[in-house]
Amino acid sequence: MNLDDFPTTFSKLPGSMPIRSGTVDAEQFRALCEQVKRDGGRLLALWGSDETVRRNGYALHAALATASGMLCLVLPVSAERLSFPDISDLFPSANRMQRAVADLLGLHALGAGDTRKWLRHASWPGNVHPLRKAFDSGTVFPTEADAYPFVGVSGDGVHEIPVGPVHAGTIEPGHFRFSIVGERVLRLEERLGYKHKGIEKRFEELSLEQGIKLAGRISGDSTVAYAWAYAQAVESVTGAVPPPRAQALRALFLELERIHNHLGDLGYLGNDAALAFGFAQFWILKEELLRLNGELFGHRYLMDRIAAGGVACDLDERGGERIRGLLRHLENELNALKNIYDEHAGVQDRFLTTGRVTPDLAAQLGLSGLAGRASGQAWDLRAQFPCPPYDRLDVRMATHRNGDVAARVTVRFEEVQESIRLIRRLLETLPGGNILAAVAKAPDHALGIGWVEGWRGEIVVALHTGTDNAIHRLHPHDPSWQNWPLLEHAIIGNIVPDFPLINKSFNLSYAGVDL
Repeated sequence: MNLDDFPTTFSKLPGSMPIRSGTVDAEQFRALCEQVKRDGGRLLALWGSDETVRRNGYALHAALATASGMLCLVLPVSAERLSFPDISDLFPSANRMQRAVADLLGLHALGAGDTRKWLRHASWPGNVHPLRKAFDSGTVFPTEADAYPFVGVSGDGVHEIPVGPVHAGTIEPGHFRFSIVGERVLRLEERLGYKHKGIEKRFEELSLEQGIKLAGRISGDSTVAYAWAYAQAVESVTGAVPPPRAQALRALFLELERIHNHLGDLGYLGNDAALAFGFAQFWILKEELLRLNGELFGHRYLMDRIAAGGVACDLDERGGERIRGLLRHLENELNALKNIYDEHAGVQDRFLTTGRVTPDLAAQLGLSGLAGRASGQAWDLRAQFPCPPYDRLDVRMATHRNGDVAARVTVRFEEVQESIRLIRRLLETLPGGNILAAVAKAPDHALGIGWVEGWRGEIVVALHTGTDNAIHRLHPHDPSWQNWPLLEHAIIGNIVPDFPLINKSFNLSYAGVDL
């Protein structure tokens, strides 16, 4: 069975990315998901939308990665049925996405083994669904008991350690319930969604022009990736093509974002292994890069530097030379610090074999991004389906198979080195010309997709236009949705004190798209 066996037409969406979309019925939806799974594909994102304004019902949307690109399935769901086929048996990462759709829209996965609430803590009643068009965002609901049904673990010597949701310092809230025997972790169950802030509902109040500002604030450490993905989605529905210089500057910003996040993580990982020296040195390097960002581009974290149709700031030759100088400095320091980490017995004792995710488990559960590449999942959107200017850069993917903290540290070191190489290439070949193209009015009821390899992994932005350049529905998807469940497996058999180290080696978002 293949796509050609279905009567539905799957049309290529406008834009440079290989993305096809089509409408299916429930049987076709399930069959296509099965085919994608058999062929080694992955679930990228799953979301719902309220279509009652134009028709009697809703829609479920699934974005799937295949060998030929992205496939977007649209499954109409009637207002009477309010259900869709469960696919969590095919793609385990669908579990929490399906539960989020139930909380937000009231659409339920038929046959799903886990139907517990996910985002609906005590914020709204079970019969209220915030992403329905009829929902009044000004409504205040009475407080109710949360009573989340954690899975209990029993047996001789088993006891629980609840951690969070409030943590020390400025760490975002998340609840971790450890079931342990002695010091060893038998099971971990996560509860997230405490940072739910209604991002998707807020987008429905904005125009396409206004949306990019909010997109860049979904997850602050990935502001460039989210803004670029949003811009791609707008450009795909409007036909706008960013000038070559703007494309190169976007990639420059994205690689700078990758570097400063990896530097920060390498420092934190050294600190969690009791090497405070590593923390201090890496954060000095990160601060130097952030200060240069602020001086050259007007914002330390590069917020609002991406615009639909291009970029919002330029780079002169003097700025390019300053970046080259900082790259030389970073490269020298990075080589020295890597040698220290590699040769430090205490650090290696903490890193090696800790928090291992085998390649087989990573493939089965859909581990993605840098954590996936550390567990043998050779996937990097910049290499497989490169958009301009990555189609001219020949990105060298960093992959390892050990899947432990040491492997995730090594991937970070290698990706920083590769980002340095890419930035040098971008500066050498930076085109002249304009940095912003005009963006026409979007057609009504169109679908646009943005797909960008952020530093943490793939970010997907699905834009459904309304009328008069309004946003009907916008779903941004963070790779943390796929990767948080793997953290539950990575800690099994390790001791509780290793959890902060393992957690930081993944460094997943607590807030990305209201996780």
